[in-house]
Amino acid sequence: MPALSPNAIAIAVYADAKGQFITAQEAGFEGVACVDDAARALQLYCALWSRTGLAWAKEWCDGLVDFILAMQRDDGRWCNFIKDWDGDINADTRTSVAGGHFWHARAMLALANGRTYFDDERIEDALRRGATHLDDVEVPADVRALHVLTAIALRGQDPRLDFSTITTWCDEIAECRSGDVLMNSPDETGRPHLWGHLQEFALSRASVVLERPDFLDVAERSASAVFDGVIRSGFDQPQTSPYDVATSVLTMSELATTTKNLKFDELHSLAREWFHGRNSAGTPVYDVENGRVADGIDKGCLNASSGAESNIEGALALLNEVIVHAGTLDVESIKAPRTSNPKDLS
Repeated sequence: MPALSPNAIAIAVYADAKGQFITAQEAGFEGVACVDDAARALQLYCALWSRTGLAWAKEWCDGLVDFILAMQRDDGRWCNFIKDWDGDINADTRTSVAGGHFWHARAMLALANGRTYFDDERIEDALRRGATHLDDVEVPADVRALHVLTAIALRGQDPRLDFSTITTWCDEIAECRSGDVLMNSPDETGRPHLWGHLQEFALSRASVVLERPDFLDVAERSASAVFDGVIRSGFDQPQTSPYDVATSVLTMSELATTTKNLKFDELHSLAREWFHGRNSAGTPVYDVENGRVADGIDKGCLNASSGAESNIEGALALLNEVIVHAGTLDVESIKAPRTSNPKDLS
C-alpha cells in the first residue's frame, strides 16, 4: 500500500472459494481491507518471527505496523477500512468511523504486544495518543476485555493505564454477567456469542497481575458454563466460524496455564481439532495442503469461502502447526508483497 505509507501492507478482507477478492459490504460499502485484520495479523507474524527468526515474517510485521499507523487519525483514534487499493480511507461507514470500539481496541492491543519487537518511536507515540480514548466512553464487556489486555501489556509504561484502571475494568467485566455466565454486553440475551468472547481470558490474566483470585474464580466458572459443552460437542451449533473456535482455543489455553486444571488442557486440545474435522460437517476446515482456512460450518456444511479473519484466527489457534510449516515454505511465495496492485497477488 505505497499510496498510504511507503512500506504499508494490507490484507484483503474476503475471498471466495477460488481465492478471488470480495469487497466487504455487510454494513453497506465498507472496503477492501481493514485495521481489524491487520492488527490480528500483526500478532500472528510477531509470534512467527519471535519463534522462528524468519526474515520474511519480520517483513510482514514491518508492513502491517506501517498500515496500522497510517490508519490512525491525528486525534489518536483509528479508522478501520480502506475503500480501495489506492489507500482511500473510509471515514464514513459505521464499521469504519474513527474511534470504533473494536478496531481501536485491536490496534492498541496489537501495537502494545508488538512494541517490544520494534525500535520505532512511532509506535510509542501511537499508543500514547490512542490510550486517551480507552476510557472516554462506555464500551461493552468484550471490548473492555481487549482494553484490559492492552493495559496489562503497557503496565508501567503509561500512567493512565495503572493497576487501579485495570481493576476498575475487570470489575466492569465481572459485573456484566447472567448467573455465572459472562456476557458480551448488558443487552445480550441467551448464550453469549463466542467470537471475540475474551472476558474469561482477560480476567484470568489480570488475576495474576493484580493478585486477585476472585477474578480467576469468576473466569473459571463462566468458562465452564460457556465453553465446556460446546467444545465437547464439536461446536455442534447452527453456525460456527474459525473466530469462534480460535477464541475458545485461546481461552482454554490461558485457563489451563493459570488454573493448572487438566480439564482446560483437554478442552484446549478438543477445540483445536475442530479445524481438522472434529465438527458437525465431519470435514477439515483447515486445508493443510493449500494453506487455506474455510469460513466455517453453516448448518452442518462447510463454507468454502476463505476470508482474512478466518485464516488469521485459524493460524493463531494452530500456531504450533503453523510454525512447523513456516520453515518449509518457499520464501518467494510467502515473503511480504511489494506491489501496488493486489490483483497481481490473487
